[in-house]
Amino acid sequence: MVTPIRSAAVAALAAAALCTGCTPPPEPGPAAADTTSRTTPVAARTPDPPAPVVLLDPGHNGGNAAARTAITRQVPDGRGGTKPCNTTGTSTSDGYPEHAFTWDLAQRVRTRLEAAGVRVVMTRTDDDGVGPCVDERGAAARRASAVAAVSLHADGSSPSARGFHVAYADPPVHGTGPESLRLATTLRDALRSDGIPPADYIGRDGLDGRDDLAGLNTSAVPTALVEAGNMRNPAEAAAMSSPQGRDRYAAAVSAGVLAHLER
Repeated sequence: MVTPIRSAAVAALAAAALCTGCTPPPEPGPAAADTTSRTTPVAARTPDPPAPVVLLDPGHNGGNAAARTAITRQVPDGRGGTKPCNTTGTSTSDGYPEHAFTWDLAQRVRTRLEAAGVRVVMTRTDDDGVGPCVDERGAAARRASAVAAVSLHADGSSPSARGFHVAYADPPVHGTGPESLRLATTLRDALRSDGIPPADYIGRDGLDGRDDLAGLNTSAVPTALVEAGNMRNPAEAAAMSSPQGRDRYAAAVSAGVLAHLER
């Protein structure tokens, strides 16, 4: 009598002999992993926060002097009165104009801020145009969704006067008073830390609260105005007229803006 196991083996051999062209079944092996129901989920990437926006306002413009009618027309001053649209600005005794200084300074500040991940918006795109008017400059920060605005200037006082000062709206108009003062103070600290002296002829300890600057009064975001120095002072005029001097001012202003953003 053939046992059941032997009978099964004989039957299998007989079937294989009859199917000479068949492919033999695969050797048994470990079961393949079933990945269809055990896929590891991929964690969703958290999007980077949007870059902060800062408005830079290079004072005046290269075409202002030839457009007297345009720049003398009256515009709102932010406190119920009016002011001239813009002015030509000052210059060194050698003729280096404030509008050229502020334009070059703004480019240097912009380069540093963008390298630090800040998005920069400018109130003017060249140095041979007219305006914009001071009220438009003040409103530009809100339109750009900026978190802060810095207006760049240089003063024109007596040759013996020296030093920078940072102006802010006082009393404040749009509820940004504390933040504007903080921005002005941070800029003041950065300029002073770089060895640039505060003004000895205006303001107090490098700060100057003003109620007559329309660009500050009409801005609805924290805003400060940097008067980098006195263009009529021979030593400061030499610094502002040189690329190295402008680079020094730019480094200090950029450091102040970044310090304000980090707080």
